[in-house]
Amino acid sequence: MTTNMPRSVWSLGAELGEGPVWARAALWFVDIKKQQVHRFDPAEASRRSWDAPEQIGFILPTHDGSFVVGLQSGLHRFDEASGSFTLIAEVEADHAENRINDGVVDPAGRLWFGTMDNAERRKSGAFYRYCKGRLTPSGITGVAITNGPAISPGGDTLYWVDTLGQTIWACAIADDASLGPSHLFAAIAPGEGYPDGPTVDREGCVWISLYAGWEVRRYSPRGELLERVKFPVANITKIAFGGDDLTTAYATTARQKMTADEIALQPEIGDLFEFRVNVPGLASPLIDL
Repeated sequence: MTTNMPRSVWSLGAELGEGPVWARAALWFVDIKKQQVHRFDPAEASRRSWDAPEQIGFILPTHDGSFVVGLQSGLHRFDEASGSFTLIAEVEADHAENRINDGVVDPAGRLWFGTMDNAERRKSGAFYRYCKGRLTPSGITGVAITNGPAISPGGDTLYWVDTLGQTIWACAIADDASLGPSHLFAAIAPGEGYPDGPTVDREGCVWISLYAGWEVRRYSPRGELLERVKFPVANITKIAFGGDDLTTAYATTARQKMTADEIALQPEIGDLFEFRVNVPGLASPLIDL
């Protein structure tokens, strides 16, 4: 399904690149550990970065032209013109060891996101929903490293990742946004890497990035492995579809905890990559604040 292999388009040496999203004719993503927001405009070949005040898990567009970002302390509004961050809602104020990780917006404009143990050990992570000023627990709890979620094209299925458990789960989204029971969607075999950020394309197939796995995988809506895209680096964290036709896949990567010798063997680790696909992705819906 891919028309070319991944190539680096921004050599920025991210510690923990994450959360790519195509919005306003550019690719936006974050570096969690360096506490930065990045913007890549392929048409103009321009690159711009902003410093964040805390660890930052995701950046997603809103109806009012701003962005919502997941900082360690909670959800904030980010204004690219001023570079300012304004608190919208505190999240898990009583869990100082946790931070916000990945997030997504469903077709109804609801923001779904997860929290996790910053030390990546305790099963203290959970998923939440935010819409129109209201923060609601999803009912999914007890996960050390949450990733995703991702939402099906029709908005009726949520996919979430237990990274340390090496599993991807699926559950139904009811009309009132409550979630049904989770069932196993796919599992990554020991030694093949850890599932990281999930993304869904226009056919409803789920793309899973593998940390320490050197590839991303495409699964059918039934959980069948359809495709593997090999990378020249080990730690792929998430992909997003961009460009005018949403057939360019952008992938963030990470070099955290790697030694100088390990980086020398894969010098592009931490870069932003791109590759082409035949099945387009989906435009990110806008958050209804």
